[in-house]
Amino acid sequence: MKKLATINRRQFIQLLAALSASVVVTDKSYAKATSIYKTIPKTGEKIPVIGMGTSRTFEDGLNSEQMPGLLQVMQAFFSMGGSLIDSSPMYGSAQQVIGQLLSQITMQHDLFAATKVWIDGKDEGILQMEESRQLWGIKRFDLMQIHNLVDWKTHLKTLQQMKAEGKIRYIGITTSHGRFHDQLNNILLNEDVDFIQLSYNIANREVESSLLPIAQDKGIAVIVNRPYQRGLLFRVVSNKPLPSWTKDFDCHSWGQYFLKFAVSHPAVTCAIPATTKVKHMKDNMQAGLGQLPTTSQRIKMFKYFETL
Repeated sequence: MKKLATINRRQFIQLLAALSASVVVTDKSYAKATSIYKTIPKTGEKIPVIGMGTSRTFEDGLNSEQMPGLLQVMQAFFSMGGSLIDSSPMYGSAQQVIGQLLSQITMQHDLFAATKVWIDGKDEGILQMEESRQLWGIKRFDLMQIHNLVDWKTHLKTLQQMKAEGKIRYIGITTSHGRFHDQLNNILLNEDVDFIQLSYNIANREVESSLLPIAQDKGIAVIVNRPYQRGLLFRVVSNKPLPSWTKDFDCHSWGQYFLKFAVSHPAVTCAIPATTKVKHMKDNMQAGLGQLPTTSQRIKMFKYFETL
């Protein structure tokens, strides 16, 4: 970065996002498409712009007949180039479901494992994180996040030590529902974290004026939750035709429209939509293929959405 003296840090990050790397995906139906990657600023590591969330969708898997369907969902995710899976102890049996499904996946995959610590107390947090690791059946988490700022000062010290010891790779902190933004602003300005996870979508752009600029300036990766606003966005576009101009950035459904909008923001690293349906997973993953909308196309997207 220091060699690019003619542009500032924010301009460089925007340029880097626009020039994201790509690889050929393995799903035969998308063999000619490319998967869009973005860079984790702190290390330069690249991850796909579409990940997978597990809130609600994986919570009741052990108590139902959903496991075969969820296995197909996870297989579709990996076969189409997926990597980052996000969960939390808050999500019922989701972590146990993930572990059981991962043990059944036979195809080669590149898992980026992300979960959260969601409890008060240092010792309690350490025990909870170890239990999560065992439930997933993995050697270590790539990303451990402090969920909704719960006892964040205590856990941040623990995570910094775990990272130094190689027990985790990245440290993150999360929020949802638009909560704790002022407090989170101060944390990002004064503490050293690698990731932030927050709510962001075409109908909820509050973080564009605060958290996203701070993340850009400080080189913090951004994971977007609630990119569909828990399905409410689809009610707005119900029975509305998708504009023909979306084909200019390889967008072929309203789901892809919403995801491409979210992940095309220069500060955003990836989004984590959640689903229990294979057809929806494939549609989600296709949002991470081909091209992302440019700045002018993004403006056109949210202006059009506001007319609906």
